[in-house]
Amino acid sequence: MVLLATRSTVGKKAVMAVTGIVLVLFLVAHMLGNLKVFVGAESFDHYAHWLRTIGTPVLPESWYLWIQRLVLTACVVAHIWAATVLAMRARRARPVRYAHRRPVQGSYAARTMRWGGVIIALFVVYHILDLTTGHLNPVGDREHPYGNVLADFAPERWYVTLFYVLAVVSLGFHLRHGLFSALRTLGQRTTTGERRARAASLGFAVALCAGFLSVPLAVTLGLVN
Repeated sequence: MVLLATRSTVGKKAVMAVTGIVLVLFLVAHMLGNLKVFVGAESFDHYAHWLRTIGTPVLPESWYLWIQRLVLTACVVAHIWAATVLAMRARRARPVRYAHRRPVQGSYAARTMRWGGVIIALFVVYHILDLTTGHLNPVGDREHPYGNVLADFAPERWYVTLFYVLAVVSLGFHLRHGLFSALRTLGQRTTTGERRARAASLGFAVALCAGFLSVPLAVTLGLVN
């Protein structure tokens, strides 16, 4: 029944909405956890170690994190699949291009969703190898995550910070467009409603990006050591 429902356009939009919500909730929680860097090494390391113990003793140590990773991976794959199929259907629905088209009024975010998604995907792979597994981190000390963060965004590794900034900004555009589209789908189609939806989408994207960017920029600028 579920598989049949997802074959329709409405079903695929529902898949995008549900997976998008799950991913956004994770991003908010992850961003709040990152901000513990400003509290100090002890607090941040305690938080990182606590994540490994969630669910114990019912679950073995670190099993929650692996379950979370599997769920997030499934959400990302389903999100990309639904978006790709919907885009292909929209293109097939209008196989002949207009001879004279009005200039597209879509936002920059809407026009760059594809490349933004590629940048985000590449960053996620790098981020996991860097601060999760430690293979690409200069220190890679599992017991001291705070030190890994400081080493990762050290001033001499400015290119890592630059890549992080690029990925987070791309994520911000993606979130702004996705949230605005979701709010319009929920009925915000009046002039006032669309204006509010744009403001809410922009505000949320800016706040989340600011939270994520505050850590690497603070470390690179020497405000956290």
